[in-house]
Amino acid sequence: MKSYLMVWFSSEGGRPSEITRRLMSMGFKPIQGAYDYMYEWDSSVDVNEILRFGDRVQMTLAELGVMFRLETVDASVTSN
Repeated sequence: MKSYLMVWFSSEGGRPSEITRRLMSMGFKPIQGAYDYMYEWDSSVDVNEILRFGDRVQMTLAELGVMFRLETVDASVTSN
C-alpha cells in the first residue's frame, strides 16, 4: 500500500524545506507529479491504522500553516 500526500503551503506558514524535513523524518519521500510526497507501507494496513497515521501527519504539520490531503491506495490494485 502507498499513501500520497498533497500539501498546500501558506506564505504565512512554515518554509517548504522545513515541512519536507519533518515529513521525511516520518518516512515520506518527496515526489513530482500530482502529489508532493509518498509513503510506502511495509504491508497491507486497515483503515484505523491509516487514520492513526493521518493523525501523526497532522501533529507533525501543526502550527506550520499548511493544509494537506492524504490518500492511501492498494498498490497491487493500481499497478497492472
